[in-house]
Amino acid sequence: MWLRSVLLPLLRLYLCGVKVLLYQMFNRSFTLPVLSKQNGRVAIVTGGTRGMGLETARHLASLGMHVVIAGNEREEGIAAVRKIHEEGSEGKAEFVFVDLTSLKSVKQFAQTFRDRGLALHVLVNNAGTMLVPEMQTEDGFEFHFGLNYLGHFLLTNLLMDLLKRSGRQGCCSRIVNMSSATHYAGVLNMDDLNKRICYSSHGAYSQSKLALVLFTYYLQEQLTAGGFSVTVNAVDPGMVDTALYDNLWSLAQALKKPVAKILFRTPAEGASTAIYTAAASEMEGVGGCYLYNGQKTQSSDLSYDSELQAELWKKSCELVGLQDA
Repeated sequence: MWLRSVLLPLLRLYLCGVKVLLYQMFNRSFTLPVLSKQNGRVAIVTGGTRGMGLETARHLASLGMHVVIAGNEREEGIAAVRKIHEEGSEGKAEFVFVDLTSLKSVKQFAQTFRDRGLALHVLVNNAGTMLVPEMQTEDGFEFHFGLNYLGHFLLTNLLMDLLKRSGRQGCCSRIVNMSSATHYAGVLNMDDLNKRICYSSHGAYSQSKLALVLFTYYLQEQLTAGGFSVTVNAVDPGMVDTALYDNLWSLAQALKKPVAKILFRTPAEGASTAIYTAAASEMEGVGGCYLYNGQKTQSSDLSYDSELQAELWKKSCELVGLQDA
């Protein structure tokens, strides 16, 4: 049991990491094209106070968007907004508190945003955590699953009516889900999504990123069937030198430092595909894709399992208290 549940997920995750590093060794990072102005459009970026989230928020604001940085670190959020404004961005930036590990907080954030009467054209589900020790959210969910996936699942659904109303043919609203190459190592046990039988932080993280891809494909199918002008895509940023790696075990941490300087992407490089997906004219009306290094690519075979997509959607609705609509 330990071998299958703990050691195997660890090996799978690090194998994914090696493959990504080899790719990054021989391939340049995607360079963003010049993007058209986005004046009047409104975006929410979760986890936008630092790292790739901050780079995404900065760039969208520079295009003229009104960017709402959603996060749980108030001081970081205020500093991020100040930085964006000091850069002379054409758009507007503001920080609004939300704790994605709390369903109550997510509901409060969504309700407050809806009450403002703003449109919503872009939702970037960027916030995340990686390889944390075993712990639960305040609602009792495994921490990776609760923060990386369920919090964003609930947030997206609570803001869906706004996204639908804000999009129109030829100018769709866009949802961008930040996944990871580790989803290729992900396995979903629908009877143990909280990883309580035998916990593995590596397996839990991979599962949460696989869930985001499954969610992306199922949601796009429903939006297309309903004729709504909303697209949803999953993005893989590659291996990026951010605070996400602070939870690596000591040996991996020591090995990571010299490698990161040479092979890891910078936060700006890591954010480039998410920014492209959120704002590029080439992505207008394009949904249900998995993008890596600026290109559409194949995600894991498991992520295309339509029955698993539907089962996860139904289970997720039950867990967050939504009707399965």
